[in-house]
Amino acid sequence: MMDLKKQYDVAIIGGGIGGIMTAYRLTHNNPALTVCILEKGKTIDDRICPIIKKQTTHCARCTPCAIMEGMAGAGAFSDGKYIISTEYGGWLSEFMPTETLLNYIEQADRILVSFGATTERYLPNDNLKKLCLQYDLHMHQAQLKHLGTDDNFVTMKKIIDSLKNQVDIFTQAEVQDVDQSSHQISVDYQGTLQAVSAAKIIFAVGRAGSNFFSKWCKKNQVPLHNNQVDIGVRVELPAFIWEDFSREIYEPKIWYRSKQYGDITRMFCFNEKGCVVTENTDGVITVNGHAYRDPAKKTINSNFALLSTNRFTQPFREPIEYARHVARLANLISGGSVLVQRLGDLERGRRTDEKRMEQSTTKPTFDAVPGDLSLCMPKRQLDNILETLHALDKVAPGTANYDTLLYGMECKYYSARPECTNFEIVGTEGIYAIGDGAGFTRSLAQAAANGLYVADLLSK
Repeated sequence: MMDLKKQYDVAIIGGGIGGIMTAYRLTHNNPALTVCILEKGKTIDDRICPIIKKQTTHCARCTPCAIMEGMAGAGAFSDGKYIISTEYGGWLSEFMPTETLLNYIEQADRILVSFGATTERYLPNDNLKKLCLQYDLHMHQAQLKHLGTDDNFVTMKKIIDSLKNQVDIFTQAEVQDVDQSSHQISVDYQGTLQAVSAAKIIFAVGRAGSNFFSKWCKKNQVPLHNNQVDIGVRVELPAFIWEDFSREIYEPKIWYRSKQYGDITRMFCFNEKGCVVTENTDGVITVNGHAYRDPAKKTINSNFALLSTNRFTQPFREPIEYARHVARLANLISGGSVLVQRLGDLERGRRTDEKRMEQSTTKPTFDAVPGDLSLCMPKRQLDNILETLHALDKVAPGTANYDTLLYGMECKYYSARPECTNFEIVGTEGIYAIGDGAGFTRSLAQAAANGLYVADLLSK
């Protein structure tokens, strides 16, 4: 067990792709810098999920969660989509020119490629965009790379290994507090409370650390902004239904404005021939999807997220807790897991039970609990999802089949964004925030770009 030094030039809180890219660039810009990464979770080699290893079919509620926390962050087990665009994937274009952002996204991609990531890119397709528009569906366009859940993990491990001789990496090191004046960081390091100081501190906590970061901001009177959350389901269906899209652009990222409420519902996080998985965020179990590059690991199904966007106004200020409450209802009804329901059963107002699931022509890739999503999902969001599924069925017939499977809940929390000047937190000197956990990004590409950008700022 390596000892924490008392003082570093730069301390990075969080070992996801944002923190890793920050450390990588800092040490390349100035090898003399002393840099540490403080990561709450385990080493990338020790991140072992019992479900993925097929030791169990249900979430074992490991602490820390191997999927959400640990070196390489939640992105280590993601589908590994790398979005080379400013059109979606985050909000960094609000803080820098689009050409600057694209340049940093490309820089990060070159680093990933140098460690073995694929060079294959999917390109925009105007014919598919036109088809969607004919049915009032709006498709985002981007160059996109599919790194794959398996290959992405290997690439991130290689980058982390390359840093070990240049950066002090501490895992199972949970930051308890940061003193904004003295820059002293209190760390529970593998069960022992220690203190370390750094001239510069970077919060790169990711989505799993957003709650901790928000509490720190409130404690230190840092203004926070964000009142949006997305709530919905993970849709699973036969892969060939969407192959006209996935073959050309890999990920159909489509939004629809419902006629009933005028709300936006988004289709994204598409996993071709992938599998449905669960995530544990502070004890709340939600669903997600994976897809591998290895042909031997592919399934006959594809899955995607379908989420309804909720923007709250005053006086309500707890959108993340609202989404967590909805997800907890699904956990409660399912006995601590997630629910799955056939679309046809949902529309007929009846529960999917084990017998009805056995009759389904779409076979689930995850052993969820058959049930009734209408018991836990608010009516407005449920109406939006059903209307959107039938709209999508017009461009990909079969999407709204009776046996299309809906898993719940899936939630996307948009971390509260602190007031910053060039990512330096207002009211502090030398304390920065980057990535998904600070509400600036929501993708591997922009989180990586954010890390490189701030590293260059600190190197000037």
